Amino acid sequence: MFVDKVKITAKAGNGGNGAVSFHREKFVQNGGPDGGDGGNGGSVILLADENMHTLMDFRYKRKYTADNGGNGSALLCRGKSGQDLIIKVPVGTTVRDTKTGRLWADMHEAGQRHVLLKGGRGGWGNAHFATPTRQAPNFAKPGQTCDIVEFELELKSIADVGLVGYPNVGKSTILSVVTAAKPKIANYHFTTLAPNLGICRQYGMDFVMADIPGLVEGACDGVGLGIQFLRHVERTRLLVHVVDIAGSEGRDPIEDFEHICDELVGYGNLAERPQIVAANKMDLPGAEENLERLRRHLRGTDIEVYPVSAATRKGFDELMGAIVRILPTLPETLVFEEEPEVVMTEEEPFTVRREDDYYIVEGKAMEQLIGSINFQDNQSLNYFHRSLRSRGVIDALRAAGAKEGDTVVICDMEFDFVE
Repeated sequence: MFVDKVKITAKAGNGGNGAVSFHREKFVQNGGPDGGDGGNGGSVILLADENMHTLMDFRYKRKYTADNGGNGSALLCRGKSGQDLIIKVPVGTTVRDTKTGRLWADMHEAGQRHVLLKGGRGGWGNAHFATPTRQAPNFAKPGQTCDIVEFELELKSIADVGLVGYPNVGKSTILSVVTAAKPKIANYHFTTLAPNLGICRQYGMDFVMADIPGLVEGACDGVGLGIQFLRHVERTRLLVHVVDIAGSEGRDPIEDFEHICDELVGYGNLAERPQIVAANKMDLPGAEENLERLRRHLRGTDIEVYPVSAATRKGFDELMGAIVRILPTLPETLVFEEEPEVVMTEEEPFTVRREDDYYIVEGKAMEQLIGSINFQDNQSLNYFHRSLRSRGVIDALRAAGAKEGDTVVICDMEFDFVE
């Protein structure tokens, strides 16, 4: 089964917590703090695998989580770092955040690696907080936690040349003639239900050709199967528009040509791609007359028409020669511009809001700070108050109207406001 669009959830590993520990050894008094740092969490890494051609694997496994970092321990021992999670995807896969629509990655090259989600940093052990005046800190820092993110994976096949056209006009047969690909071929509509790719070797040049499943009128609006596969045309550098020039099914090849062009326009800027026409089925009656009509119709455009017969394998030298001549003049394969990931840091702004008689302080940085405090230790409480002041929380509360003795809530913990 061919699958080219799926949704998954991914989560990088949390950082390990720093340790609170003091050196204890016979005949050594007041050995001092020796709590080690927590290990970093594992990252989620994408790998473009040229041996994958579908997103089928993601239909059965949709949740991906990297390992958490280990907690620190005594004797300044750092926690073990979490193992990275590598997710293999087909070449040509784009990854978007379903919540924001931001493009996080475009895996356009075989072997490409991309860090999708970076693992959380490990927290500091209490040895980091020792100072000449605070020689026995009884608190440590927790590891950075990572959120679960939902992504949409979309496969956009990478090919230099794309064969487009109505169903049953001979696209798969042409692909089988000019490449070693063996697509399913039969005399009925929608025989091809997935893009087929083949490598052409002509006149010393290698290029990839894709047989895009048949489009129909209204495809860009969801009619037929076309809307599912128009995305596979986006990266092609040259379009070969295949028409049944003999009108063997009672259709007019000129109308077919115009309808498919309309669908390419309706989907986006696909109609702006360089295009040539392969007039197939020249071995059937009526083909010569329609060929002349089509050439007159396209007179004044830069679209060239090449008569071929896939059944008798005639006319392909001229068609392939034109492709080899045109391809070197075209831009490289389209690469979608990746938008940078917004990295969550401790310095991110917090929010202060008033609810009844309470002043509520919210933000990821506040959660990290609360987790690092030992509220049974005076030195840790002093560190907490200094951190609130240095990060501007006290000033923000004062600006919001908080007065001495008012109740402040931070992460479900209540405090009295003290200037």
